[in-house]
Amino acid sequence: MSVSRRSSIAVPIRNIERELICPICKELFTHPLILPCQHSVCHKCVKELLLLNHEDSFSTDAGSESSNPGSPRSRVPSPSMERLDRLVRSGSTASPSWRRSSFSVTPRVTTFPCPGCQHDIDLGERGISMLFRNFTLESIVERYRQAARAAIAIMCNMCKPPVQEATKSCMDCKASYCNECFKTYHPWGTPKAQHEYVGPTTNFRPKVLMCPEHEMEKVNMYCEVCRRPVCHLCKLGGSHANHKVTSMSSAYKILKEKLSKSIHYLISKEDQVRTQISDLEVLINQTQENGELAERQVNEHFECLFDILQERKDEMLRSIVQSKSRRLEQLQSQVEEYQGMLENSGLVGYAQEVLKETDQSCFVQTAKQLHTRIQKATESLKMFHPAADPAFDEFVLDVSKEETLLKELSFGRRVPEPPIIDETRSCVYNEGLICWKLPEDSVPTDRQVLEYRKVVAEEHEEEEGRWQVCDGVFGPSTLVCDLDKDSTYSFRVRSCRDRVYGFYSPEVTFHTPPAPVFGFLFNEKCGFSPERLVLSKGRDAVESMAGLAFLLASERVQTGSYISLDYIIGDTGISQGRHFWAFRVEPSSYLVKVGVASDCKLQEWFHNPRDTSSPRYDHDSGHDSGSEDACYELSQPFTLVTVGMGKLFIPKGSGGAAGTSGDQGDRVLPVPRRIGVCLDYERGRVYFYDADTMRCLYERQVECTGTMYPAFGLMGGGAVRLEEFVTAKRTACAETHQ
Repeated sequence: MSVSRRSSIAVPIRNIERELICPICKELFTHPLILPCQHSVCHKCVKELLLLNHEDSFSTDAGSESSNPGSPRSRVPSPSMERLDRLVRSGSTASPSWRRSSFSVTPRVTTFPCPGCQHDIDLGERGISMLFRNFTLESIVERYRQAARAAIAIMCNMCKPPVQEATKSCMDCKASYCNECFKTYHPWGTPKAQHEYVGPTTNFRPKVLMCPEHEMEKVNMYCEVCRRPVCHLCKLGGSHANHKVTSMSSAYKILKEKLSKSIHYLISKEDQVRTQISDLEVLINQTQENGELAERQVNEHFECLFDILQERKDEMLRSIVQSKSRRLEQLQSQVEEYQGMLENSGLVGYAQEVLKETDQSCFVQTAKQLHTRIQKATESLKMFHPAADPAFDEFVLDVSKEETLLKELSFGRRVPEPPIIDETRSCVYNEGLICWKLPEDSVPTDRQVLEYRKVVAEEHEEEEGRWQVCDGVFGPSTLVCDLDKDSTYSFRVRSCRDRVYGFYSPEVTFHTPPAPVFGFLFNEKCGFSPERLVLSKGRDAVESMAGLAFLLASERVQTGSYISLDYIIGDTGISQGRHFWAFRVEPSSYLVKVGVASDCKLQEWFHNPRDTSSPRYDHDSGHDSGSEDACYELSQPFTLVTVGMGKLFIPKGSGGAAGTSGDQGDRVLPVPRRIGVCLDYERGRVYFYDADTMRCLYERQVECTGTMYPAFGLMGGGAVRLEEFVTAKRTACAETHQ
């Protein structure tokens, strides 16, 4: 390709350079490939990654050959990348003898970590050939190169000297032309006139993207599972046969719309981004200053410790030196004294000379004192004892305690450990009670900070709310108010100690109910049977007692089946709107019915009690009867779901169960920890939820006539407890009216 230099021009896309850098070679992408994780890597870098992954086995296999001048390592210092690619892709056909005589790369191993996300990438048997080239990124890089190399112009490939500057490039001919040459080689009315042309470029990419698994097929669909283009053969019988695919035009439209919307959102938030950049720059300066201050303070503290240690060291060494000098003097003096006891030297020598004195008076005068000294020396010889102790036991320094203290030396304000949100104690309705606990070895904290935000669907990520902060929480829980209904919220919490904030806890998500919380307590005046039901003092819990009264009532039954449900309802009714309440059913309960009933139906239940009846009397007796199912399909002024023995039973023939069929196994579900009920009065529909996940378990039509009440029926031992938010709202309303 001919090029010539020209004057430099502005580079309009220079600011995107960081997006065009390969994460491996740190240079502009060259023939980038799209990995399954959607990150891009240079073609040559993928090969080098594969080679590095096999380097250990290469070293092992070629260890004996490395010293041989004819070995591959010494003979080919920079092996051909094309040859390495062939080695990787043709591993299944290579013979053992070929592998021993060539590179020690094991072709079957084609896994390497993605440099972008560190996920393992398995290229499979096809190796690099199964990856798509990222032609879009390649074109952007080429435009960037041309803009960055503003002094270089692309010249016409067809001109005779003098060569003219190219004005367009043909993607079919893969050549660049000036205006005159383009007209000459692409005459009007010929097939070449239909060729695709672009501005001058050195990057000629294929016009059509071909399937890497079926090389003769064009990609015309998009796999939503693997997030990559596929051909129709991949969908018919290939690796994407059971995957959800969509047309390429649909995927193009959806992805382009998402990308455009996201870009528009970012552009609209440019002022916010600039403000945050300014805030970050301030934080960078503060971090720099505070870090340097902390370094200085630590150095000062250690210098102070060093000075104290040096002072104590000098004092102790001085004491040792003094003691050593004194002991050496004493021992040296004792040595000299004992040397005097030797013959012809010292005291003995002197005594021998005194013995030569013949004058008696002179001898007596001198010998008396000498004899005293000789006696002392004799006693000292008989009872030998060193004048000084050579051991320095009193100077042994025990620093074990100090070593422990130094090893435990840490910053006075230790960073608190992140709390853990307790999902079993936390619950979210219109308000959210979020509970957490601190790790056992956590340091004491001053307070906790709870943050939460609303989570939106992926297609509306730009609308996701900012984190809301609840600061100054001094206990293991807090209450979050004014949450939107039927929404998902994410919560996290961290501790603070001496103005030092710890790490965030793992985020936990909760789903709010589909309607406002309906507050009520159990009604002890309507239908309540004190003989068989025990109501708590706060009227927020009821328990069925299978006692003597139950047995006495059952004794009247001679034949047939005995069914006796003790009903209790809420003290507040619903005559309009959409409402939600939740409760817990004791797992050991034998039979509990929960749902809604109209005031007219309640009057029938309470004023016409039936202790004995046919199983057909109860709309959900469990008896397999076609007439029962047909009757239940009709809209009734009540709906009750059976809970018992740790199970929740979807009514048979309901036709409204969420995700269930008519099979018995699908109708029996594990009882949720908390059960939620939602009544839509205007639509005449009732819903039953797993209140922990807000997953709808069952829904059906209900005839809303008059006032509808939360209804509960118990038999044979069982208990129901209303959720605190339900009772708290009812209590708050009562206090307000008072």
